[in-house]
Parts: sequence; C-alpha cells; structure tokens
Amino acid sequence: MNDFFSQVEEIRNLIERVQSLVDDVKNKHSDILSSPNQDEATKAQLEDAMAEIKTIAHKVRAKLKQMEMNIEYDENSDRTSADLRIRKTQYSTISRNFIEVMTDYNKAQVAFRDACKNRIKRQMEIAERKISNEELEDMLESGNPAIFTQEIMTDTQQAKQSLADIEARHQDIMKLEKSIKELHDMFMDMAMLVESQIVRRFTHCTVEHPNILTSRKYTTNNRFTACYQLLLIFTGQLNIFSFRIFVCVRSDHKET
Repeated sequence: MNDFFSQVEEIRNLIERVQSLVDDVKNKHSDILSSPNQDEATKAQLEDAMAEIKTIAHKVRAKLKQMEMNIEYDENSDRTSADLRIRKTQYSTISRNFIEVMTDYNKAQVAFRDACKNRIKRQMEIAERKISNEELEDMLESGNPAIFTQEIMTDTQQAKQSLADIEARHQDIMKLEKSIKELHDMFMDMAMLVESQIVRRFTHCTVEHPNILTSRKYTTNNRFTACYQLLLIFTGQLNIFSFRIFVCVRSDHKET
C-alpha cells in the first residue's frame, strides 16, 4: 500500500500543478484581451503553460489508466479486501479531481476563443467591414484572414491597428484549435474509463453477492441509477463540449 499511496500523492501533485497552470493561463488570457497592443512575451508564456499542461495531462492519464488496470486485475482475481476498497476510493477521487481541473481548462480555452472571435468582429466593424458569424467561421476555417481583410483600407492609423489586431486574434484562435481538439479526445477517453468502471463494479457486485438484487432490490437500483445519472451528466457535458468545438474541427472531419 505504501507504493500505491506514493503513486496517489504523485498524481495529486501533478493535478495541483495543472490547476496552477490553468489559473496562470486564465490570467494570461485576460492580459492578452485587455492589452491594446500585442505582447509577444505574454503569448510566449501562455504557449509554454499550455505545453506543460498537455505534457502533465498525458502523464496523469497514463498513470490513472495503469492504476485502473491494477485495480481491475485484483477484482478479477477475487482479491476483495479493505486495501482494495481503499485503492478504489482513492482512484475515484483523484480521477474526479483530474476531470474537474481539465474541465476548468477546457472552459477557459473555449471562453478565450469566443472572446477572440468577438474581438475580431468588433475590429472588423471599426474598420467598416462587417461580417456575419458564418463569414467569420469561414475565415477561421480557411486559415487565411486576408480573404476578408484585404478590402480594409489601411490609410489611417486606426485602420492599421484594427487590421493588426484582427490578424493577431486570428493567430490566437488557430493556436487554440489543436489544443481544444486534444482536450476533446482526452475527455472522451476518460469518459470511457468512467463508464467501464461503473459497469464493471455493478457486474462484480451482482456476481459476488447475487442475493443483494433480491433482498435489497430498490437500494441497489437506486445506487446504480445514481451512478448512471452521474455518467449521463458527465457524458452530457462532453456532448455539449463536442458541439462547441464542432466548428473548430470541421476541416479535420472533411479531410478524413
């Protein structure tokens, strides 16, 4: 158990590091959006934070998968003990913490992307070149803002500033595309882990204690229903998230 608790502590520290980085990312987002000029140093720091989050998140996911496999092996070996119950509880707790932190990160990424899109629309209006939401998405999908900005007259300083801001925000959004898609893939992977865990534990319970379904029918059903509802809530969040990034990955779907 000492090795297990060491693993739990390591994962918990990694998750805390991710949370700290997510808070830093949020601050960097605010700095970038509130600054009238482009701060390349802040953007570089933002990219470094995002890269570190990605690295740590993949490490945590791998460790959680291994922990899940070890627990499943012990369950299949009929090693029911207090230690196993403790490990299952610890695993569930840190898995939930990881999902919560990554959900927070996802929300920050999507909020920043939406803010950048709104900023582009405002700057286009200032430059007297109004575009619809559909045109904006076409511009983002094409990866070439010049399709719509080439008509902007840059004979005034304000127009030049608007054009520069449009191009900068477009670059910010392009950098977010891959990160958001990777987050989506990770969430789907974690959702499958959660689903398999719930189904396996319910099956294990009914096999080991078949009389429970008869003597405690309603209690068991209620517990399973509660677990299933939690899964539905979680996967529902994933579906909402998938819908929100649909535009981000349309080009990927078309190519495949």
